Amino acid sequence: MKDDVVIKNGLVIPGYEIEISASRAGGPGGQHVNKTNSRITLRWNVNHTMALSEEQKQRIREKLQSELTTDGDLIIHSSESRSQDHNRKEALARFAQKITKALQVPKKRMKSHISKGAKEKRLQSKKQRSEIKKMRSKKEW
Repeated sequence: MKDDVVIKNGLVIPGYEIEISASRAGGPGGQHVNKTNSRITLRWNVNHTMALSEEQKQRIREKLQSELTTDGDLIIHSSESRSQDHNRKEALARFAQKITKALQVPKKRMKSHISKGAKEKRLQSKKQRSEIKKMRSKKEW
């Protein structure tokens, strides 16, 4: 559909789960701001979505904890532009970006292994440096 948001790898949030409303934007702008509803508010509930698995929902709740309401709603406001259409596109893009970032699973860290040759080389250079410094400090009486 038109309002469906593609997140990644075939994951799509259906448009009917996203509530988009327009209101008057605040701030400077003169007469235009006073008479047009150009601010877009996007609202999406993590708990009631059917597009995500329970594991994905939990990951989003953890990552976006500070941005969710007590009911589990993610609210995004956009009033950057004078155009309602531009603000709508901006809000949907930010929504997709936040969800993508929240669903990203960090790679597991693999321990690196230092080879015997590399260890030997490092110890040899340390020993050589130590000898040089010893030679400098030797005092003959």
